[in-house]
Amino acid sequence: MTDDRLTLEERSLLLEQARHALTFGVLGSPLDALNLDSFPLKLRQPGATFVTLTIDGQLRGCVGALEPYQPLIEDVREHAIAAALQDYRFSPVRPGELANISIEISRLTPPIPLEYTNPADLLAKLRPGIDGVVLRDGLRRATFLPQVWEKLPDTETFLSHLCQKMGTPADLWRKKHLEVLIYQVEEFHE
Repeated sequence: MTDDRLTLEERSLLLEQARHALTFGVLGSPLDALNLDSFPLKLRQPGATFVTLTIDGQLRGCVGALEPYQPLIEDVREHAIAAALQDYRFSPVRPGELANISIEISRLTPPIPLEYTNPADLLAKLRPGIDGVVLRDGLRRATFLPQVWEKLPDTETFLSHLCQKMGTPADLWRKKHLEVLIYQVEEFHE
C-alpha cells in the first residue's frame, strides 16, 4: 500500500461516513444514498475494509471483508453498521454508547497465499505486526488484522488463537497443513 495510500482528506471523509453510518444504523434510521461522483476517485474504486469499534480501548465490534466487492466508501459505511449491530461476539451497540465509541478503519491489500512446508517454516515466514493472516481449513476461515499482533505478539499464540476463532482446536496449525493467506492494511482512526 505504499504508493496507494489515502490522503488525509480521503481518510477524513471515510471516518466521517463511518461515523454517520454508525449513528444512523444504531438509531435505526435508513441510511441516505451517496452521490458517489461527489467523492474522490480512490473512494469510489472497489476496496476491502474492516471497521473496528472500541470503547476505552476495548473491542466493541469488528466486521469487514477480505476482498473488494463495492466502492471503498460504501464498504466502510456497510461495515461500520455491521460492526455495531452484527458482530456475533457482542450485543448490538446501544444509542447511549455512541458518544464513547472510537472508530478505526483498516483498508486491506488483496490477500495472497503464503507457501510454507511445515509449522516451523510457517512461523519463520509470518511477519508480526505487518501481516494480517487468514487461515482456511475447508469451509472454515478466520482472520486477524495486523493490529492483533499488538495483543498476541508471539507467533505460536497468534496462530493458536486464530485457529480457535476459526472454530477448530488451537493446535490445528501444527497438525494439519492449512491454507494461509497474508495481507497488509492501511490503518487510521478518529
